[in-house]
Amino acid sequence: MRLIFAGTPEFAAQALRALIAAGHDIPLVLTQPDRPAGRGMALQPSAVKQVAVAHGIEVFQPDNLKSAEAQSRLAAVNAEVMVVAAYGLLLPQTVLDLPQFGCLNIHASLLPRWRGAAPLQRALLAGDSESGVCIMQMEAGLDTGPILLQEAVIIDASETTASLHDKLAHCGAELIVRALARLPLPAKPQPSAGVTYAHKIDKAEASIDWQQSASHIDRQIRAFNPFPGAQTTLAGQRLKLWQARPHAGQGEPGRVLAIERDAIIVACGEGALALSELQKAGGKRLPAREFLAGHPLQPGDRLGEA
Repeated sequence: MRLIFAGTPEFAAQALRALIAAGHDIPLVLTQPDRPAGRGMALQPSAVKQVAVAHGIEVFQPDNLKSAEAQSRLAAVNAEVMVVAAYGLLLPQTVLDLPQFGCLNIHASLLPRWRGAAPLQRALLAGDSESGVCIMQMEAGLDTGPILLQEAVIIDASETTASLHDKLAHCGAELIVRALARLPLPAKPQPSAGVTYAHKIDKAEASIDWQQSASHIDRQIRAFNPFPGAQTTLAGQRLKLWQARPHAGQGEPGRVLAIERDAIIVACGEGALALSELQKAGGKRLPAREFLAGHPLQPGDRLGEA
């Protein structure tokens, strides 16, 4: 099938690799403009651009798709379908109407739950027991289009955004290949009940309030791994927490209750957490045992103080 692919991060890159491997004709790939990254802030190509360039596929990186020039370039491809995955730009109705089979979006949630920008993090923060991928027929509304295919994925008790991303990226890559092989597919409208919105993550949400329950803070740590990293303070300096698990215990919220071989036990508003991977500002992510070797803590010390 002749298609245009539009996407930017690794989630989308996995789908592009799968479509290439399946033998689809992909004359054009759309992705976000190169962005500065790293300590030197040099311009870096997106994960999707890197895949496209490696396979000799033409790459188009417009700032938007509203101009007649951009739309003319897409129309010239004469694509049967456009596949979109975490692209990051809105598609005008003119673009949605260009391909024979329209534009299909690979969305990382079980719609209508978690429409929007951050479905993985929101699912983990809410304590959802499952997530999944939908192949959706795109329309003008935000993730409101009918569903062509979907597949559920169990969220494990220790799931992080990083691990859930890998599961859903693999699932989405397989699902879009199956969907294209079966077009045209019947489209099932999304139910009106159960709509939730996955608003973009604000870095301020990653700040830990030790008055919250251990289960809440555990979800917070997992949801913000790898970005932006849940954080507290130790002796007035920023401390990121990457891995923890609920633990028996009670005490003043933020107070260190005990030091175990591989964990630091900290009291929460309800219950306690065993912190097993930490990172001091400017340092590396370290297992608790290695962290304690350079930053000795004692029962009674407190996290979260200014």
